Amino acid sequence: ALWAMIETPRGILAIDEIADELAAGTGTPGLVVGINDLALAMQARLDAGRSAFRLALQVTVLAARARGLIALDGVCNAIGDEARLRAECEDGRTLGFDGKTLIHPGQIETANAVFSPSAAELAEAEAVIAAFDAAPDAGVLKVDGRMVERLHLEAARRIAGGA
Repeated sequence: ALWAMIETPRGILAIDEIADELAAGTGTPGLVVGINDLALAMQARLDAGRSAFRLALQVTVLAARARGLIALDGVCNAIGDEARLRAECEDGRTLGFDGKTLIHPGQIETANAVFSPSAAELAEAEAVIAAFDAAPDAGVLKVDGRMVERLHLEAARRIAGGA
């Protein structure tokens, strides 16, 4: 598998071409945000909210998803700052990243916890799967008081590890 670290403004601006090349290769390639190098190249501050990097983070996920690639969020430099690490992991998961690159073994547990489905998410996924299993021809169903469509079934299967 080939991983491309996107760590320069030129890399962000050429991300479509880079992702196309990766997708044309073999294995399970992916994109990784090199946020420290990107900060240096942009002459930007790497603040707790990563505000200068929102666009770069978003286009990385978009480029990966458009081609079926994996997307990994950049490192958190704050070794020992559990709150900041957790916040960055939550932010990355919200943006759609598959995981986070890490710089210290002490960060593994937090990253794994945030990027893994919670018990509630697994239960919800199982309920959606069970509802569509019971009504395989349905396009839309009501599950736990909310409307779910086949696109929710696809997401539920991914969460439950079945797709």
